[in-house]
Amino acid sequence: MSKTNGLKPLTPGQVQRYSRHLIMSGVGSAGQRKLIASRVLVVGAGGLGSPVALYLALAGVGTIGVVDFDTVDVSNLQRQILHTDADVGRSKVISAKETLEAHNPEVNVILHEEPINSDNALHIITDYDIVVNGADNFATRYLVNDASYLAGKPLVDGAILVFDGQAATYQPGHGCYRCMFPDPPPPGEVPNCAEAGVIGALPGLVGSIQALEVIKLAMGIGETLTSRMLLIDALEMDFREIKIRRNTDCKLCGDTPEVTELIDYEIFCGILPPTAIEEQMVSAD
Repeated sequence: MSKTNGLKPLTPGQVQRYSRHLIMSGVGSAGQRKLIASRVLVVGAGGLGSPVALYLALAGVGTIGVVDFDTVDVSNLQRQILHTDADVGRSKVISAKETLEAHNPEVNVILHEEPINSDNALHIITDYDIVVNGADNFATRYLVNDASYLAGKPLVDGAILVFDGQAATYQPGHGCYRCMFPDPPPPGEVPNCAEAGVIGALPGLVGSIQALEVIKLAMGIGETLTSRMLLIDALEMDFREIKIRRNTDCKLCGDTPEVTELIDYEIFCGILPPTAIEEQMVSAD
């Protein structure tokens, strides 16, 4: 059977599975076929990555890459809905793959069971259409931001802590994470979820927003959070927006960029001083 507009026609099973999408104005068969043809990379199979990956699989995104090198801990189960009690001690990416395929056997789940870093980020990201960041540390956040921009890929970013969340979509030419935050905070100034905690339902809220951003980007419909950051105070149930403008002085996407290749982000974020890296290299030799 021939392709229509370069996209494969839906099978009878897909027509049934995605029937609630197909009857929607603005989605229909064309939109669903775009979802099936799309390739999305989810960085992190934790609190945010769980709802993102799950809803993308349910929506029919054809290929989902999952990056994570951690194992499931019982403390994860309060919020990480890809995993169950039976998965404690198992690889997060393998647990994620089993859960996603159980919900939608047609999804192609590609596992990247390794830390994402300056050596492999561009190689991994290049194979996908859209990147989603669910990492909870600044080194990975800046890395994924820089790699997505250099690879020319849209990035859907999210963050959670205690009762607060944020989401934004960065597209080349419309600003990036560095435009908002040129430099990372000093180490230890901003706690992570392991240190300050996070209410279990918050990742579901922010992750669902991220999934919706991906779905709209893949189908080319609606207004995304491009050039906007959504700030969520879940304790007061208050939603605010701040504008993101491309900073002409941005070291990544400005008029005279300084960051033209990936750097060592642990040094950049002050996690490891340059001397520590040099000592490790000497020891390795």
